[in-house]
Amino acid sequence: MNIVILVFQAWVLVLAVGIDAFACSFGYGTSKVKIPFKSVMIINLVCTALLSVGLFFGALLGNFLTDSIAGWISFAILFSLGVFKIFDSTIKKIIRKRNGVNKEVKFTFFNLQFLLKVYADPVEADSDDSKELAPKEAAPLAIALGLDGLSVGFGIGIGITIANAFLIVGLSLFTDIILVIFGCFLGNRLAKKISLDLSWLSGVILIIIAFVGLFI
Repeated sequence: MNIVILVFQAWVLVLAVGIDAFACSFGYGTSKVKIPFKSVMIINLVCTALLSVGLFFGALLGNFLTDSIAGWISFAILFSLGVFKIFDSTIKKIIRKRNGVNKEVKFTFFNLQFLLKVYADPVEADSDDSKELAPKEAAPLAIALGLDGLSVGFGIGIGITIANAFLIVGLSLFTDIILVIFGCFLGNRLAKKISLDLSWLSGVILIIIAFVGLFI
């Protein structure tokens, strides 16, 4: 396959995974919460690491499957994740209601309730209301954002080579930084509370990727 097409497909995948990070950082910007570069790097590295784990485990499993079976499994995973992302905002509303995002939640790194709270409303990661996302606060946020990448990486990894996986990881390291910094900058420029929910767009892209991977 032409290298230009490979790079384009990899970039579209990385963009689909990174849309949530952009929307999240946009929310921080509108709330006047700063994201120091160290925290940006933590978000980037954790998200990319989870994507990498999914990719390489998927690629490893793909070695034991025929191209046809691998293609259908990859399609099923990506299509299901795409549908899930389309209804992501509804799921977050349910979590916010049941989990009570306005309730006081003690911060611990592996606190499942806190991770659910951050997933439902990423701005809640600034647990001390310091208007700055400290590295220790960026880590659980990155996990909440990166779980999608783990699942997507596994789904796409089944049908690609290790070389293509390295290409996706490399693009992710670069793209995620840009998306987080630009999202925060744009949100800060608008300087008012605006809800930006782009999960549906991520879902649509994943569904398109699923069909493209099945027929190409």
